[in-house]
Amino acid sequence: MCVEKQQVLTSRRLGFGIRPPDAWGRRAPAKPANEVTTDSADSKPANEVTTDFSPPISPPTENHRVASVCEPFREWIEQGLGRGRNAMAIWQDLVSDRGFPHGYQTVKRFVHKLRGSTEPQAVGIIQTVAGEEAQVDYGSGPMVRDPQSGKYRRTRLFVLTLGYSRKSVRLLVWRSSSRVWAELHEQAFRRLGGCPRLVVLDNLREGVIIADIYDPTLNPLFRDVLAHYGVVAMPCRIQDPDRKGKVEAGVGHAQKTPLKGLRFESLEEAQAYLDRWEERWADTRIHGTTKRQVAVMFAEENHPC
Repeated sequence: MCVEKQQVLTSRRLGFGIRPPDAWGRRAPAKPANEVTTDSADSKPANEVTTDFSPPISPPTENHRVASVCEPFREWIEQGLGRGRNAMAIWQDLVSDRGFPHGYQTVKRFVHKLRGSTEPQAVGIIQTVAGEEAQVDYGSGPMVRDPQSGKYRRTRLFVLTLGYSRKSVRLLVWRSSSRVWAELHEQAFRRLGGCPRLVVLDNLREGVIIADIYDPTLNPLFRDVLAHYGVVAMPCRIQDPDRKGKVEAGVGHAQKTPLKGLRFESLEEAQAYLDRWEERWADTRIHGTTKRQVAVMFAEENHPC
């Protein structure tokens, strides 16, 4: 029996055919996928065939989304945004006044949906050792009713921020002078229970009479108060705000978060509100740069006077 005949018999017995010798490597052209049909005459083309494993999935709609836990407070949050308060201030008010049980990120996401978000700007960071440096500055305080005129009046916000822990002392006054400026430093040192070795300030008249990067002339009263406590003043270079960026951040933090959009009936009421916020929120926060709690880092500082 020849070889070809033997192959044919073997293929028939096994149930498959063999390729003819002249057709090696050649195949009949396949039909396009969209022309393939199944055994049923009513079958759809392959590009329209759907499986039977599950029903078709429809895209999510607004009705399928879970409502935010902030939704019941929407009107109250919108009122806060209308007064210029940020997400952190709104969350703190919700927790303190409304017993809000959820975290800050929940409120932050809800606020971003209402007004959108902005990209943070990069800033330089100056590292200091514990107890070495404090930065001081003035800013605009809240509106408080003047007891003499009966009208609301803008106050001044004094802020002293420690360079290591970012612990701040924030004090409100009606007006500023050389004497008030010196007394505010004394009050801040008493609240801290000590004083730093160096105070960085700008060239405002209450502290610096003649600005000079090498030999500035300090206000005599301010100079004597610092000398009494063994503190050295270092005025910033003119138009160099980054050198005291920590206290400027402390001023902005108070203006944007606890005080924004609020009015008070007396200076004592405003100061008490600010002190409660300082203890409840500012001291217990995890600082964005150090990644540690402000109160814990402040406990590490050693600044006797």
